[in-house]
Amino acid sequence: MNRRTFLKAAGGALAFPWIAPSWAVAPSERITLGVIGIGPRCQYDLGCFLEEADLQCLAICDVQASRRELGKKMVDGKHGNTDCTTIRDFRELLARSDIDAVLIATGDHWHALASIMAAKAGKDVYSEKPCGITMADCQALAGTMQRYTRVFQAGTQRRSISNFQIAVQLVRSGKLGKLRKLHASVYDPLVRHEWLPAEPEPPREELDWDMWLGPSPWRPFNRRYFVGRGWQGFDDFTAGANLMDWGAHTVDICQWANAADDTTPIEYEPTHDKIITRYANGVILELNYGRRIPQQGKADLGTCSVRFECDEGWVETGDSGELDAYPASLKREMRNWNKQVGGINPGSHTRNFLDCIKSRAPTAANENIMLHSHLACFAAAIAWQLNRKLIFDPVAEAFVRDDEANRLRSSAMREPWRV
Repeated sequence: MNRRTFLKAAGGALAFPWIAPSWAVAPSERITLGVIGIGPRCQYDLGCFLEEADLQCLAICDVQASRRELGKKMVDGKHGNTDCTTIRDFRELLARSDIDAVLIATGDHWHALASIMAAKAGKDVYSEKPCGITMADCQALAGTMQRYTRVFQAGTQRRSISNFQIAVQLVRSGKLGKLRKLHASVYDPLVRHEWLPAEPEPPREELDWDMWLGPSPWRPFNRRYFVGRGWQGFDDFTAGANLMDWGAHTVDICQWANAADDTTPIEYEPTHDKIITRYANGVILELNYGRRIPQQGKADLGTCSVRFECDEGWVETGDSGELDAYPASLKREMRNWNKQVGGINPGSHTRNFLDCIKSRAPTAANENIMLHSHLACFAAAIAWQLNRKLIFDPVAEAFVRDDEANRLRSSAMREPWRV
């Protein structure tokens, strides 16, 4: 019984209010979503999407049956129906004409190819970071989004969090004088090439191991890859020698503060505790290992902390939502700034994506912004791997007269997968 029939039968006298599904808006205003990969991070992202009244999730795709069912339960519970379908092979999801956009939150090694295939299928894309595991991945991704005129949002949601926005605005306003140095906290670099011991593969419907591997080189199945982020650190599955995990966020915010969204640093020099990079405008960016920056203030910055140093002062912030700054006059002004939720909440970021689907405007973390911040991280990782200083040309998007470094910009995909 629909609402109109129910009202007529009840004579207009209701004993309880009618509860509309969260997506109860005009069909022309509704955005339909398909989900590819539904691990813990995706569940957090999807939870934010499901809070939006103009969003309806129609399908959950994952190689693991248990995760497919968990995702369906989450969606059906929010929408108040059983319309969400489950799919093992994401190509079936992309073939559906009733899906406008996709949320991609697979393992890192799938992000770029799944995004490219989605764009070619006419879908707009929200992709978790890192958006590719090589420079070539990200270049192909950005080019595809532009060629097919799709809306793209990288999951670098700190662009949409107010404490990071305030810190960037302070630097770019000139209140602190000329920018001199940026600090980005990153993970310790790590590359693993070994295989975990072979175990019997489960049935494909329970866990499709071949599809999980996708474009990565074949290796034997082991369940430890699926415990937490057990695949992390293995070179076949991880971007930028592990630097990309936080660097995709923190280097991205530093690029923004330096008004460098369309370029990258040009020099990369690894040391024992950091990678020192330099932009063409002379600003230094340091990628500090150990998830820490050389903090000056007393505020608890939390994870993904950044610091901007200028001629006349500094400002630093992180996922705790706290800001700290110098000089004292600026700190007094900071008392009027409300502490925010912190950098892990993607709610404003997902809303920006949906708004841009409707307007067709660039998102807060569009493909061009993603490309240049990711290229900077990859260049730093390659300098660390080769353990020597490298020179990078941001226009050519290649290392200068360095064949060895340039070979590390890409890797082969396993058949039949290709860009």
